[in-house]
Amino acid sequence: MQPDIRMISPSAQYALGTDRVLRNTYTMLGLTMIPTVIGALIGTNTNFSFMASHPLLFTLGMFAAMMGLIFGVQANRNSGLGVALLLGFTFVAGFFLGPILQVALQLQNGGELVGLSAGGTGAIFLTLAGIATVTRKNFGFLGKFLFVGLILLVLASLVNIFFHVPVATLTISAVAILLFSLYILYDVSQIVHGGETNYVMATLGLYLDIYNIFINLLNILMMLSGQRRR
Repeated sequence: MQPDIRMISPSAQYALGTDRVLRNTYTMLGLTMIPTVIGALIGTNTNFSFMASHPLLFTLGMFAAMMGLIFGVQANRNSGLGVALLLGFTFVAGFFLGPILQVALQLQNGGELVGLSAGGTGAIFLTLAGIATVTRKNFGFLGKFLFVGLILLVLASLVNIFFHVPVATLTISAVAILLFSLYILYDVSQIVHGGETNYVMATLGLYLDIYNIFINLLNILMMLSGQRRR
């Protein structure tokens, strides 16, 4: 027999609500990996010659496409269309992994580096999400700092497209890993403390954290330990 919800205290109802959002978010996050992998497989076998000739235009086009889907998800977050758009977004995001995966797989140890990046990203997520969930500490104070850091990171990345300075690229990737790792703490904390009550948007936020950590971790590993084929 199910207990009458009116017999449950407000604090218990609040805890049940946040736990439900967290559970649904983690379930949806797992599902997003399927279209991501499919998109990545297609992207790995796609010719991105336009990117090599026009890196800035490609980057801006990719950014515009992904932002358009993000706004679509946000506008439909309370409907089934929002879920469909979220899965579509993760497919497109996986497809845009194609260029970096192509570069990685041309290396002698490329497959190993991709595996290490995926495993490292998973370890970072599980550790930080676990900390935010178990301790239930409120990391909301990080919000403004992270937003400013994100703006600076985007600007630095755009500038580095023109200069291609290896040290700058390495530094940007390291900062990005730190920034999006802190975003995991912040985003999970928002769910735990009721700041984010929509599991579609919560999933989108955590997916972007994981996505960016993976890309930048793979970039660092390729720069530091990539072995070119003889």
